[in-house]
Amino acid sequence: MPLIDAHIHLSDAEYRTHIEELIADAKTSGVSALITNSLDLSTCQNDIRLSKLYPKLVYPALGIHPWNVNVLKETELQETLNYIQTQKEHVIAIGEIGLDYKYESIWEQQLFVFDKMLCLAEAMNLPVIIHSRGTTDKIVEMLPTYRITKVLLHWFSHPLSALAKAIDNNYFITEGPPVSYSPGIREVVEKTPLTNLLTETDGPVTYWKQPYSGQLTKPSHIQNVVAAVADIKKISFQEAADQIAQNFAVFFNISP
Repeated sequence: MPLIDAHIHLSDAEYRTHIEELIADAKTSGVSALITNSLDLSTCQNDIRLSKLYPKLVYPALGIHPWNVNVLKETELQETLNYIQTQKEHVIAIGEIGLDYKYESIWEQQLFVFDKMLCLAEAMNLPVIIHSRGTTDKIVEMLPTYRITKVLLHWFSHPLSALAKAIDNNYFITEGPPVSYSPGIREVVEKTPLTNLLTETDGPVTYWKQPYSGQLTKPSHIQNVVAAVADIKKISFQEAADQIAQNFAVFFNISP
């Protein structure tokens, strides 16, 4: 009954002194896969390093996060694209990439970088892990124009109309600790077929409500996420965990 953390940022500065603790926590809590999502060139490089240090546990998704578009150095986009191509045997997805409405002042730059990342995913035949805060409608409309068959919408919250389109396109959804307490996220899980669902922590994002109460976000929190999914779907914890592990294997072509 392996558990899956399909979205974490192990190279984030907040985790720098906690890596061994996080790896041990994953192993003792039954989490058998950590998809570490990159943010820029340096985190791409470190995520590859971590995947080699912890094989068959840490898997790298490489890309440029929309939050970092406005601080890209002059040659960093091309250097990142080139670097990802050199890591074809290690990288399992392009991520975390996408669009964010809070950065509308650099909207054209966001679109440009997102397009480059999507084209790279096409060329490398890799899944994409998408950040879509306030932009989910736009992204769900855009993606069918690319030859990408595997799409994971990270921390999907709204709108439900976009969720319906995403499910019609057989996209996958990840949800994390808020499913324990957020009515909106619980509704998304209720409306998402279990066969299209994956679990995440999005660490080091900190959650301030029970049962997390401001503690360091750790892979073991996936146990609470799976329990909440099982409660919503009215199935056992084991049934939920087994299906999510199967979804992971299908989406990433990896046996957890």
